[in-house]
Amino acid sequence: MELTFKQKIETIVADIPEGRVMTYGQLAALAGNPSAARIVGGVAHYGDQLLPWHRVVNKKGGLASGYHGGRLTQKEHLEAEGVLCSNSEGQWYVAVDQLIWWPEASGACISDI
Repeated sequence: MELTFKQKIETIVADIPEGRVMTYGQLAALAGNPSAARIVGGVAHYGDQLLPWHRVVNKKGGLASGYHGGRLTQKEHLEAEGVLCSNSEGQWYVAVDQLIWWPEASGACISDI
């Protein structure tokens, strides 16, 4: 039985290591639909809250306003794992280019997204 798009996303998110991040677009592409980054955001908001959704950021490294508890809570969760967050004009960011994680088996790279 093939996994649904939501199940694929949740499986990948469960594997993101501490101190690393993935983007919504990256998750969408790895789950089979590169244009579904917004749908990934919906899965993050309404999906299994036991998963490490705090490790999912936008393509610029921005934290999510829709994260349960807001950006500051996501920031706290990331910083608890040693991830530095910076503030620019009221928006919190991580260094996505340094922290991006790719599952080894995917064979994809950041230029694919």
